[in-house]
Amino acid sequence: MNSAATTSATVRLTPKAEVRAIRHGFPWVYANELVTDRRTRALSPGTIAVLEDSARQPLGVVAVNPTSKIICRMLDRDPTAVIDQAWFAARIARALAHRARLYDAPFYRLIHAEADGLPGVIIDRFGDLAVIQPNAAWADGLLAPLVAALVEVTGVSTIVSNGTGRARGLEGLEEVMAVPHGAAPDAPIPVPMNGATYLADVMGGQKTGLFFDQRENHAFAARLAKGARVLDMFSHVGGFGLAALAGGAQSVLAVDGSRPALDLAAQGAEQMGMTDRFTTRKGDAFAQLTALAEEGAQFDLVICDPPAFAPSRQALDAGLRAYERIARLAAPLVADGGYLGLCSCSHAADLTKFRNACSRGIGRGGRRGQIIHTGFAGSDHPLMPHLAESGYLKAVFYRL
Repeated sequence: MNSAATTSATVRLTPKAEVRAIRHGFPWVYANELVTDRRTRALSPGTIAVLEDSARQPLGVVAVNPTSKIICRMLDRDPTAVIDQAWFAARIARALAHRARLYDAPFYRLIHAEADGLPGVIIDRFGDLAVIQPNAAWADGLLAPLVAALVEVTGVSTIVSNGTGRARGLEGLEEVMAVPHGAAPDAPIPVPMNGATYLADVMGGQKTGLFFDQRENHAFAARLAKGARVLDMFSHVGGFGLAALAGGAQSVLAVDGSRPALDLAAQGAEQMGMTDRFTTRKGDAFAQLTALAEEGAQFDLVICDPPAFAPSRQALDAGLRAYERIARLAAPLVADGGYLGLCSCSHAADLTKFRNACSRGIGRGGRRGQIIHTGFAGSDHPLMPHLAESGYLKAVFYRL
């Protein structure tokens, strides 16, 4: 692994490339916008280069991956920038200053990719441990200075590199788990959030082990949960369910397809001293929603937080039908005057399309409702104004 990246290479935009967007902050160059001659095609994925416009005026330093549709990712608008440990440390320190204002305890998303100036890089912090997702080739190649800078700025004693997931495949990267600093934890990590205790499996769980992005939506749901019967569908490690317990729920049923995730949710309830009010049920969500209806089950608060049904534009129509179906099956389970929260982490489904699909589903489920709250990812997941993909999470709450 390199300790720094020099910028001896140069790549150039075609005359038809959208230079104005790039000058104004858009962080990506697509393959059809770059002059891809033999020299450019021969560059190794992750090469650091100076990007020029068609008139050979420098625009900044980029990471190049000739095998990806996103052939360049803007790293620095200064064409003389050196991408080394000091450069990483400056980006991380700026991101840390924001999170330190938001949270009393060091449990949050520390780096949110392009929005925090590190394209394709996710870093979640769990107290004295951090998990890096190097989802772009340049970050994979410069993992050593990134890790060193992260230790320098935050003082964490353990860093896990989680090189798995769909994004790495799009970059032509292999899946690999590693612990480049410290020792791998031998147990899930307790995470305090919204008065609840979650257990994050940073070595074997989904993504980094916990979804910090729903923190503020969890908090809103908890306000609706006092004295309520709560159904947490697609519960994972107890996201909404444990927050509802902390908010005073009478009972919580957590449903998920993963037994290990439900076991972690149950352990969280145990650490909170609330196992008597928390039950789990493993199974397919659509089948379980149908079964609960057949059992005549009723809840005061139902939350459905599924995985991305529309991970791409090609999957959008099928994804919207799935969101509509979830709403149709969930709505009859909500007691009169109760609440239904529906979530989407599909960036391809914008808020309007998602909300319309949910509202159609509720109507098809024989119910009527009013929208009382719309939520997004927490403030530790900043939105890059030029990049719609960074605003992926939506949560719409109805009173039925």
